[in-house]
Amino acid sequence: MSSAPPRILLADDEELLAAGIAENLAAEGYQVDVVGDGAAALSALRAAEYDLLVLDVMMPEVDGFEVCAALRRERNEVPVLFLTARGALDDRVRGLEAGGDDYLAKPFALKELLLRVAAILRRRRWYAAAASAGAVLRFAGHEVDLTAYTARTRDGAEHRLTHKEAMILKCLWERAGAVVAREDILDLVWGYEVYPSTRTIDNFIVRLRKRFEDEPERPRHIHTVRGAGYRFTLEPAEDA
Repeated sequence: MSSAPPRILLADDEELLAAGIAENLAAEGYQVDVVGDGAAALSALRAAEYDLLVLDVMMPEVDGFEVCAALRRERNEVPVLFLTARGALDDRVRGLEAGGDDYLAKPFALKELLLRVAAILRRRRWYAAAASAGAVLRFAGHEVDLTAYTARTRDGAEHRLTHKEAMILKCLWERAGAVVAREDILDLVWGYEVYPSTRTIDNFIVRLRKRFEDEPERPRHIHTVRGAGYRFTLEPAEDA
């Protein structure tokens, strides 16, 4: 296993703020590169591999939401921590649904930023440990490759999964048969113990049902438990 420090790309057009953040991240032992706009962030991420992108939303050239969306379209699953003065709930949800991992509103405490960076990298290691072992999730004739972010459904169709879709499926699969609260999924996949809306996780569940349920409106694997969360069934009784 490599002992190289995690490599972080910081994209923020506020030079003094970016310099201060970079200095403190470096003091924590991270390797940090800094760019000042969205286009430069995309170029850097296409040229090198990073463990985390700390991304300001309001930047020239290309804003942070579009940077994240473009990365996900290119199948780049680098974790993204958004930094922004826009702290409204709709903006937070938009950032997470664009593929972000966390969202920190300015002004913020430096200690909180460092804790969130560490938590994102810890979750990345949790998922990477399973993926590096070549983990393949199997249920009712479906196969999900956590390393390749691909799935083959029992009808032979091939699907590409996003990083978040794969993480949610892994979370539910590991707890098959039990009710998993939306908040618990958010905490494990995004890192929130309490988040003011569960709309984000609900939307991801809809996407997973479209891939793995014969009738998404009448799910046989990913069940909603009203007021509680979700229960994942590996092999419905009628498949026996």
